[in-house]
Amino acid sequence: MPKKRSGGGLTTTQQAAKFLGVAALSGVVLAGIALPAAGALGLATKGTVEGFDEIPANLRTPPLSQRTKILDSKGGLIASVYSRDRTVVELKDISPYMQKAIVAIEDARFYEHGAIDLKGILRALNRNVQSGGTAQGASTLTQQYVKNVFVEEAGDDPDKVAQATQQTIGRKIQELKYAIQVEEKLGKKRILTNYLNITFFGQQAYGVEAASQRYFSKAAKDLTLDEAALLAGIVQSPSRYDPVNDPAEATKRRNTVLQRMADVGDISQTEADKAKANPIKLKVKKPRNGCITAVSGAGFFCDYVRHVFLSDPVFGKTKEDRAKIWNRGGLTVRTTLDPQSQQSTQNSIKDHVYKSDKVATAVTLVQPGTGKIMGMGQSKPYGFGPNETQYNYSVDKSMGGSNYGFPTGSTFKPFLAAAAIEGGKPATQVYSSPYEMDYPDTVRSCGKTWVNDGVPKYHLENENTSERGPYALREAMEKSVNTYFVQMLQDIGMCPVSQMTDKLGVVQGDGTKLPQNPSTLTLGSNGLSPLTMASAYAAFANRGTYCTPIAIESVKTADGTSLPVPKTTCSQAMSQPTADTINTLLRGVVDSGTGKQAGLNSRDNAGKTGTTDARKNAWFVGYTPNMSGAVWVGSPTQSVEMVNITIGGAYQAKVFGGEVPGPIWRDAMTGALNGVPAPAFNTVNIPDSPKGDDRDDRDDHGRPGPGGKKPGKKPGANNPFPGINLPPNTTGGNTGGRGGQTNGGTQGP
Repeated sequence: MPKKRSGGGLTTTQQAAKFLGVAALSGVVLAGIALPAAGALGLATKGTVEGFDEIPANLRTPPLSQRTKILDSKGGLIASVYSRDRTVVELKDISPYMQKAIVAIEDARFYEHGAIDLKGILRALNRNVQSGGTAQGASTLTQQYVKNVFVEEAGDDPDKVAQATQQTIGRKIQELKYAIQVEEKLGKKRILTNYLNITFFGQQAYGVEAASQRYFSKAAKDLTLDEAALLAGIVQSPSRYDPVNDPAEATKRRNTVLQRMADVGDISQTEADKAKANPIKLKVKKPRNGCITAVSGAGFFCDYVRHVFLSDPVFGKTKEDRAKIWNRGGLTVRTTLDPQSQQSTQNSIKDHVYKSDKVATAVTLVQPGTGKIMGMGQSKPYGFGPNETQYNYSVDKSMGGSNYGFPTGSTFKPFLAAAAIEGGKPATQVYSSPYEMDYPDTVRSCGKTWVNDGVPKYHLENENTSERGPYALREAMEKSVNTYFVQMLQDIGMCPVSQMTDKLGVVQGDGTKLPQNPSTLTLGSNGLSPLTMASAYAAFANRGTYCTPIAIESVKTADGTSLPVPKTTCSQAMSQPTADTINTLLRGVVDSGTGKQAGLNSRDNAGKTGTTDARKNAWFVGYTPNMSGAVWVGSPTQSVEMVNITIGGAYQAKVFGGEVPGPIWRDAMTGALNGVPAPAFNTVNIPDSPKGDDRDDRDDHGRPGPGGKKPGKKPGANNPFPGINLPPNTTGGNTGGRGGQTNGGTQGP
């Protein structure tokens, strides 16, 4: 007696004998029923048991691809995404009519034969000979299931799909061998369950549950007789028998199934005739797949979650490994998105900026101390139509954002101030701060000293001619005095600022490190993303501790297994006294400075405005102790100067960070924090530093000189700024005083 395989079942020799016994029924059975001519290549051409034995012993059955559910932090559904729309169900959750219908039309002797139906083969052979072709095949339901497994494993690779479905003798032999194994291992009920879950029913629906929902908007367990017969009939040719596009042909096929059920005794002829008389009544549910279907404007956040999954090694060592898990689906991804914060964000966007406007806005809310992204939205909806986009203006390029981010203007100044205070500069520091000045001749950096080699020298000015120093830090921050902060940078050098922004996770929108030049490290001339800015400012709210942003709280597979997820990493970017000082300074901005229109009445809050050269970008970035948010307004292509422009139905002669982004931030934060505790900042006492009598005792370059001279317009004031290469006519004079200087070049998605 030959030995049994471990785990029971027939030995390979016994399997081969079983197979060869079938093949011996006719020399043309394999070649003539559903296969090409006998000359086709394949394992059977060897004509030996060894050829059969070379087939791997076990059928690989990858988990079925299913839809993935992306949930908010409260468990609400944001969106479903899938490569194949499928929901796996057990046999008890499938209508008995459906079970009988699929067996009757596909393999009526399913419960009587083994993996191979000898009578079916002979019957099919006889009919094919009579018809002179291949009018009928002889595959059992088990063999069809095996073929579907091959197709499922092939995924969306067209070459692999073609290989999985090729009609060769070798492929048929593989199906036969695996069918034998499947019959012995699974049994009839499990095979039927698996078949009904794996097979394709057309209209993007895989498996009977998805098909029932697609065509009838009901669960598979609730299918009636005529509905079940319709679905069972589709399987043979989903395109030909599609009830949506060809109801007449689908009706004929349904009636064929009903008659077959009556012929085999599953239903009475009366039942069949009554069901045949019913017209097809569809209740089609359109496929809702992907982030485009996300609720509350969360399509961009949904897409960000997808990018996180596909890029973070915690979900797989290689990009291919991660993509395979994502495409297989069946995941439940619980995210950090707070439904209240998200709805408030979206409401504020809709109130202030229309999707048809020439400019757009992007808003991101982050929780200090945890890095959790609480809200993310923009005025151009996620989509493919007019005034829609797939670019997420809130994030970096690598995560689906714009190519470079957007210049931040004066919202960068708190990073410089934090570096100076951390290095020992007092909060009462005074600089002469003239109305206009050349950039310093030299500025120290971490490496090579920066030199002002412009011809004429690179130059800057404040927003208003009345903004002339001397100023102390508090007033300079509240009024956003450009020359003050350039003098501060000259005093401390660029290296401390670079080190501070590194600690705060501040990188350009393309993921690269900020260059060391004065316009970048004082006036925010380089592009950053709202998520980067919100996360960096959250460190001020968190008393100096920066936490990397996160979007995913948990991931579970279809069987309930928890997968590891990325965790936030928190580190002390600055001392608590430094952060407390910045909080005190920025609270003044919303109390009496450029951000008054953004201020919240019900709780401690702080923030900073920013407007870039030619008013192509306007920002407000602000926070409370328990929420940080960044708002950008501008043209994604950096082609619109926000002067004499209508935004959200309101005319704006000149756009400032405090007057357009500020109210967006205020309304988004107000709704997000409704009902949330209102803790207070830890603040410090910053004494007043009265101006001296040397208001005009500086020349146009900020150097000591004769008093009483009113500064004039400096030649070259419209030239490009240090380290920035701009096309002709892209600078518009230093019009960004409440927030910046140069736009850093044309940006765009």
